[in-house]
Amino acid sequence: MSHLFILFFATFSAALMAVVFPGLINITTAKTSAKKGKTKGMVFAAGASTTVILQAYIGVLISKYLYKNPNVIDILLKIALVVFAFFAIYFFILAKRKKNVKQQSRNVKIEESKKNVFLKGMLISALNVLPIAYFCGLNAAWNVSGWIKFQLWDILVFIIAAGLGTFAMLYMYVFYFDKLQERTDSFARYSDYILSALMAVLLIITFIRLFYS
Repeated sequence: MSHLFILFFATFSAALMAVVFPGLINITTAKTSAKKGKTKGMVFAAGASTTVILQAYIGVLISKYLYKNPNVIDILLKIALVVFAFFAIYFFILAKRKKNVKQQSRNVKIEESKKNVFLKGMLISALNVLPIAYFCGLNAAWNVSGWIKFQLWDILVFIIAAGLGTFAMLYMYVFYFDKLQERTDSFARYSDYILSALMAVLLIITFIRLFYS
């Protein structure tokens, strides 16, 4: 039973560190908070973290038979290439269109139901399939260390810790950008450009990971 505590804190810390630097989910969470308020930002973060729990579970399943199916990750990365390319272009076009919006509209918060924000958080998080590979490798490492035994409680602790670790860091992003009120307008104005650039970076990284070997 004591190994469950080690498993939880190790996985929580690893999940938290995985999103500590600005990335797709972080920037979109901060963008949602800047445009729609802290509460909507928290709901978005909850949706994104829910998807991370599912991705962590998929990572657990893949780690069990990855040595028998080496093409699984390759397929996921190929899908990621198409997704990242599409959204890199999408966010860039979206940013260009927003540039033509009148100045007074920038300060108006967009009304959107919490349910839609939650689902959007899940969707945006699902677009990034790289965490599946991350949690797959993490699970394999914990297995070697003896912290996870592929039993029900071990798996539950692993995926819940992954989700909570992600949510904790996203909460910090919501809190941080919410405190900088004087900068939220500027951030919201350029957030789509930032997302487009991040998608392009993820596209390049995924391409290298897929074809380097």
